[in-house]
Amino acid sequence: MTLTPLAGQVFQAVRGFADHLEWELGDWKESWGILYYKEAEIEPSSSRADSPPVFWHQNRWLEPFCLTFDSIGQAASALRGIQRNWAPVLFTQFRRGALISEKLPPLPSKPRPFPWTVPPQPMGSWTLVNPRTLIGSARCSSPFPGGAIAYIEDKHFPPSRAYLKLWEALTLCGNRPGPASRCLDAGASPGGWTWALLRLGASVLAVDRAPLEARIQALPGLSFIKHDAFTLKPETLGPVDWLFCDAACYPQRLYGWIEQWLESGLCTNYVCTLKMQGSAGAGEGFAVSRRFAAIPGSVVLHLFHNKHELTWIHTAAARCQEGAGGGAAPA
Repeated sequence: MTLTPLAGQVFQAVRGFADHLEWELGDWKESWGILYYKEAEIEPSSSRADSPPVFWHQNRWLEPFCLTFDSIGQAASALRGIQRNWAPVLFTQFRRGALISEKLPPLPSKPRPFPWTVPPQPMGSWTLVNPRTLIGSARCSSPFPGGAIAYIEDKHFPPSRAYLKLWEALTLCGNRPGPASRCLDAGASPGGWTWALLRLGASVLAVDRAPLEARIQALPGLSFIKHDAFTLKPETLGPVDWLFCDAACYPQRLYGWIEQWLESGLCTNYVCTLKMQGSAGAGEGFAVSRRFAAIPGSVVLHLFHNKHELTWIHTAAARCQEGAGGGAAPA
């Protein structure tokens, strides 16, 4: 049995958007299914020309290694000797991979409640490239197994499932609004994010040209302004603890408005969705996402519950790095 560290990182593509990752990487040494191995280390949110940012991945394997082994038991023993938690990301050798998984401590499979605090144990990832060769990493950017997280959903009250990406972002932050928080939800209609924030006990100022659903509008703790949020100055709306935005708008327009808020100093925590247009590299969103990432204390990432969009997170607590800093995982 031989374990050899690999120089570089492995990127797990978002299903359906592998072309976006390929465009950001430019080149790579090897690929295995949805996994791309890049030898040169890339900073996830760097604005340096010689280290372009890479956002379009579900998980990033930070310290990959290659393990050659003679038996299923030997492979499982080697992984257990490194740490407890390992999530398989298989693209081939499924039966053999299942046999290795059976010899590892089981991972939780039930949906999580929200709010939920991620435990500190690290979550590793691994795959088989042939019957005797395993690629793995004990440290990953996502604290969730394979970058995936499922929540116990409310399938009746909220007007859409969009609140799941807000829950995921706040879980990664390790920080969230509470009863003393004043939140601004820009582009709030039909009200999914507003509903999620009110459930946390926060007071919410929701702004949109379209009305909220009547059942959301009737909830206590809510103020609503029928207006285009991006034409309102921060000084007009006043200080808030959190600014949220999941509006369908051009990222450049959102960036210009966020610049005003940052300059005003009237908000300290931000969670905003960056909606992409066009194919990889073709839309303005791909360039603007780099501008958001360059804001000090920021992270831009593709959440498991995102679609053709990224999420920008900027919090005063400074705890929300990409995937909670690559640590933290369910025990």
